[in-house]
Amino acid sequence: MPEITSHRSRTVSRPASHLTSYADSCAPRDTGPRAASFAPIRSRIGDDVAGGFYPAPHRYHLYLSAECPDSLRVSITLDLLGLRESVTTTLLAPHTAAALDSLHRYYEATEHRFEGPLTVPALCDRWSGHVVSNHTPDILRDLACRLAAHGSGPLPVLRRPALAARIDTWHELLAGPLAPATLDRIDCRLAAHSYLVGDELTAADVDLWARLVHLTPDAAESPGSQPHVRAYARRLHDHPAFHANHPYHLV
Repeated sequence: MPEITSHRSRTVSRPASHLTSYADSCAPRDTGPRAASFAPIRSRIGDDVAGGFYPAPHRYHLYLSAECPDSLRVSITLDLLGLRESVTTTLLAPHTAAALDSLHRYYEATEHRFEGPLTVPALCDRWSGHVVSNHTPDILRDLACRLAAHGSGPLPVLRRPALAARIDTWHELLAGPLAPATLDRIDCRLAAHSYLVGDELTAADVDLWARLVHLTPDAAESPGSQPHVRAYARRLHDHPAFHANHPYHLV
């Protein structure tokens, strides 16, 4: 789940380390019932040049947070799709009050007199000054399906239509606790396939990697006795997109 922080004024005094999360996996530090009452922003990038959020290169900016699994997923996806030049990013790290102030201006432009939580990852439209989405699954789908054409280099197809249902099934499973029984199931799957949904890298592998990295600082040495999971983690760690983002190197 995304990370949040309360923000009531245009001038930010709280460091980015005070960003918090609804999700157990992000170790919430300052959540409360007021923060949880705000619905996510869920606009989408589309193909209508007459209006809305058209998938133009250099139009979008992402705000990410260190130590957040959702930001890790987004950062890996940017690297896998070669989108670093097309979609710019800001990492909200300690002592980045100016960056938080910039993020707040996007939220305030999207919702007049905005007083809710600043949520990241946040995909923002530089042309209109609005937040497009702070719902991570939608952001990842739009990167893979709407913006991937602007990437550079040989690119994987992270959400092939024929595999989308299976990718979403694994996403739902990985959203819950990564229990030993779940790791055993994954290990059996990886005994027969190179990747989680078959023999090609997909968005499901990005989901799994983010969970493994959060589960243990060394994702290549996952807990338990799952040799295929460990071999898989070592193989992904050797991939430049995963290696560059471990652990949480989101710059």
